[in-house]
Amino acid sequence: MDDCIIIGAGPAGLTAAIYLARYHLSIRLFDCGTSRAAWIPCTHNHAGYPDGIAGKELLRRMNAQARKYGALREETRVEHLAKAGDRFTVGTAAGTFTARTVLLATGVVNRRPDALADELHDAALARGLIRYCPVCDGYEVTDRKVAVIGTGKHGTAEALFLRGFTADLTLVSPHGDHDLDAECSARLDDAGIARVPGPCGGFAIEGDRLAFDTAERRMSFESVYPALGTHVRSELAGLAGAGTSEDGCIAVDDHLETSVPGLFAAGDVVIGLDQISHAMGQAGVAATTIRNHLARERPLRRQPVSRT
Repeated sequence: MDDCIIIGAGPAGLTAAIYLARYHLSIRLFDCGTSRAAWIPCTHNHAGYPDGIAGKELLRRMNAQARKYGALREETRVEHLAKAGDRFTVGTAAGTFTARTVLLATGVVNRRPDALADELHDAALARGLIRYCPVCDGYEVTDRKVAVIGTGKHGTAEALFLRGFTADLTLVSPHGDHDLDAECSARLDDAGIARVPGPCGGFAIEGDRLAFDTAERRMSFESVYPALGTHVRSELAGLAGAGTSEDGCIAVDDHLETSVPGLFAAGDVVIGLDQISHAMGQAGVAATTIRNHLARERPLRRQPVSRT
């Protein structure tokens, strides 16, 4: 039986693995290989990398650091999680495992336009023609021609946030006419943000822009932000009986423990800023709380080392 099983190997899961391994605890790290951080072509707002770092390279370095202290990432999908007594049972395609504690770092998945094929999406993402996080990379679209695909309050909020970086903004509805109340329309008008009805289709990379058809005409932009929400991967928390918010995020206390004792969560799957730095900070808090939680059950004491 392990002291802790970590589910998810993005920045949160890997940070927790580094902490817990350095606390001399026995851990397992399960990963299905779909961390959203791997989508990032180059992040420039992660402290310590003044020239930026690719998401995959950051994950590679964090994996190597965790491995240095004995934490090994196992590529398998976790399919079941339950608590029986004071122990957790974790079911995977590779078998069933037990642990004294579990940390969920399963993250979220951004929703993309239905008509955008995977291959084209990945190529556009790599070139910065599609972006998902204006907090992360709004600076990179300063004074560029930008579209936000979305509508309603969520689309309005994303467009208004990006208005701090560029004046050339268009809000495009993903399906038919916009769904905007009077307040959203007034705020968009005040900010000078154009609106175009959907649907969106016929996506293609044309030169240095991403082009697509709308209900009115074909348009092209230097960057496009889909503001279509996310799927929160909190299903395992539900299986274990943990509480979630209305939008599916895992509810935690100040120390990142869920409503199920011994079950913790960190990163984007928890209500928060959806930022690498924030996820890593949460993971440090969660890992230290896990260590202290386990020490209360059984004191953690190193055996004397013979020195000759």
